[in-house]
Amino acid sequence: MTSPENASDLPESGPAAARRRTGGRSARVRAQVVEAVGTLLVESGYDALTVDAVAERAGVHRTTVYRRWRDVGGLLADVLDAAADDGWRPADTGSLEDDLTALNQEVYEALRPGGADAADGSGSGSGSGSGGNLTIALIAASFRSAQAAGALTRFWEGRYARSAQVSDRAVERGELRPGVDARALLVTATAPLYQELLLLRSTPDPELPRRAARAACAAARAGVFH
Repeated sequence: MTSPENASDLPESGPAAARRRTGGRSARVRAQVVEAVGTLLVESGYDALTVDAVAERAGVHRTTVYRRWRDVGGLLADVLDAAADDGWRPADTGSLEDDLTALNQEVYEALRPGGADAADGSGSGSGSGSGGNLTIALIAASFRSAQAAGALTRFWEGRYARSAQVSDRAVERGELRPGVDARALLVTATAPLYQELLLLRSTPDPELPRRAARAACAAARAGVFH
């Protein structure tokens, strides 16, 4: 087994290799690089994101970055994979509507200007004092990089899979009949937030998370997702 101290000097490379190295110097390097990628992406955008710029911002030798991540796509993918590699679970509030509202609140905070981000480990998504938003920057970058797109898909698939327990708990509490399509319920609950905040760039409405959750909950109780 490779010691953490020596892992970053091996010829193995790429984001998958970086994920396998944990602890010690390797973990510190990865944390520095992941933070640098996010900061640069928010500050300057995808076109200004280069391996050399990341190495300089992270205080890591450029050879280490090239060896472990190879290119910008590998860096972006690892930012997203790092965000997905956490212990996040949806809140258990005791009711379906409140569970969906809590979930939507996390999405809202991730997408509103200056909010928390998916990539800092929060539920669905760090905000920038200059009004930048890492979640939105990563979504935009996924249209420019196939590796980032794949990692973003993995991130959201993982979040929706974990969130399925929201509907499971509602069935156990007797709020919904068995057989509900959890994915359809969750997409219906969260979609208005992406539509308003990401696509339409509407003025953030603090009532939106609750309103969207209530509508999805009403549809679920009416049997729409069975």
